[in-house]
Amino acid sequence: MKEKIKIAFQGEKGAYSHLACLEVFPNVEATACSTFEEAFQLARDNSEYKIVIPIENSLAGRVADIHYLIPKYKLQIHAEHFQKVKHNLLGIKGSKMKDIKTVRSHAQALGQAQKFISDNKLISVIAADTAGSAKFISENKDKSEGAIASELAAKIYNLEILKSNIEDESGNVTRFFIMGKDSKHPEFTDKKYITSCIFKLKSIPAALYKALGGFATNGVNLCKLESFSVKNTFDQVNFYIDIEGHIEDSSLQKSLEELGFHTEKLDILGVYEAHWFRFKKK
Repeated sequence: MKEKIKIAFQGEKGAYSHLACLEVFPNVEATACSTFEEAFQLARDNSEYKIVIPIENSLAGRVADIHYLIPKYKLQIHAEHFQKVKHNLLGIKGSKMKDIKTVRSHAQALGQAQKFISDNKLISVIAADTAGSAKFISENKDKSEGAIASELAAKIYNLEILKSNIEDESGNVTRFFIMGKDSKHPEFTDKKYITSCIFKLKSIPAALYKALGGFATNGVNLCKLESFSVKNTFDQVNFYIDIEGHIEDSSLQKSLEELGFHTEKLDILGVYEAHWFRFKKK
């Protein structure tokens, strides 16, 4: 029998991160962690573990703290995964839609289903996470309480799905990183790749303009550029970039060499195959 892959994620069993683990690794031993930092620590201290971590959401933007934890724990990005988020109204067994008076979930999930909540005159209760809300109502056994969570959470906590796909907008997608200690890069072939980096600029005028010039000169595309402040300061920032291409490509190497001239620090976070979702026709 094939040995199960050990994956850690943040949240309760049934969280969207847990769902992403199962999508990427069907044969998985998934470990739930109470915080993102706990998951990073587990992978740093145990080389057999990988982590599946949300990095950004198409509606809510980037996930807080992840940009600080990645350089702190020095894990490498092995792959990316795009997970469709489908919100469901869950209730205990035997409950009906008409029974539900209050609905609990993470603040973002409640916000993303606001029209449904308003139309059904439900009272929102903000909780720590979606799957934790499902677990709560399963233990409380009150027919008037509902939770917004995944189908996986309904299955794990033996709940009814009273209404599926209750999100206000379709196209709710979360991008995840699969990370671990192994820094081996995939072989450079004719596939599409992403190289991700974090850098800190030298304190000189027009440093960012100069630093990015090499990408334009060498015809290399940046598909993401984000700044985030260095902790405990207001006048220093780090930059996170996703670059289209493999680090062994000569054009990308020249671009990174030029970038290095203008930075105090440059860390390669990973080289990995671009996920098919990037090329999905809108």
